[in-house]
Amino acid sequence: MAILVDKNTRVVVQGITGKTGAFHSEISIKLGTNVVAGVSPGKGGQQFLNVPVFDTVERAVKQAGPIGASVIFVPAPGAFEAIAEAAESGIKLIVVITEGLPVADMVKAKKMLAGRDIALVGPNCPGILVPGQCRLGIIPGTLTPPGPIGVVSRSGTLTYEAAHQIAQAGLGISTVVGIGGDPVIGTDFIRVLSLFDQDPQTEAVLMIGEIGGPMEEEAAIFWKERLKKTKPLYAFIAGQTAPPGKRMGHAGALIEGKRDSAAAKIEALKSHGVAVIDALTAMGRVVQTSSQTSLKA
Repeated sequence: MAILVDKNTRVVVQGITGKTGAFHSEISIKLGTNVVAGVSPGKGGQQFLNVPVFDTVERAVKQAGPIGASVIFVPAPGAFEAIAEAAESGIKLIVVITEGLPVADMVKAKKMLAGRDIALVGPNCPGILVPGQCRLGIIPGTLTPPGPIGVVSRSGTLTYEAAHQIAQAGLGISTVVGIGGDPVIGTDFIRVLSLFDQDPQTEAVLMIGEIGGPMEEEAAIFWKERLKKTKPLYAFIAGQTAPPGKRMGHAGALIEGKRDSAAAKIEALKSHGVAVIDALTAMGRVVQTSSQTSLKA
């Protein structure tokens, strides 16, 4: 089992012939991702990486058949239009890897998708990985054997580090979801935690948060009220040395008030019973030693 995608998910890559899209699409295909179409305006009718390329997502769906997910590598100025095109073509999962997407465009995108059965992940995120089955984005697939630990993160780099540590601890991963660190994103921690709760393979979850915003505390409250009796939740908060008012890394990682600081987030998580990991290098070890023996892959 997995959340959001699996080996059967039919995928279109928007921006497949660009430098980044081409590089990561080739890796994803080698990892087993079922890429059935690519989109690159003006290059329709070509084959690229043994995948048919179309000028539009609409044409890709008509000619390649039903498509369940799109991964977007389109440059920031065209990313909103790519999201809209995928949504209007009936695609239910849209993963936006693109960095630098204007906040106004994401606000428009969320308004456009409101009330519709479409999941938007990103932007400025590493994407989704189901080890051995499907990779939408840029998460290193060789670091993550399959297993019972779910990972959800605002930080791309720390997503990779967590996956590596979990593997080194002798545990495997059910699904990795990088939700992105921008001020406005499509999918939050609560949505991913609810999906992990419904996944029988996922027996525990590691959540990686950052300074800025209330998302981590809201997730902790949700877990305490809805999920605490079913699956353990571990958390690490990045940015513990960041000074107030200074932007650190992601566009959303900015302390604007006391609640946004790492210390405040850690205190709030602990108050709701979440197992907080204090050191970056201890993620794998803490999950390993705190988990039941049955969690080991």
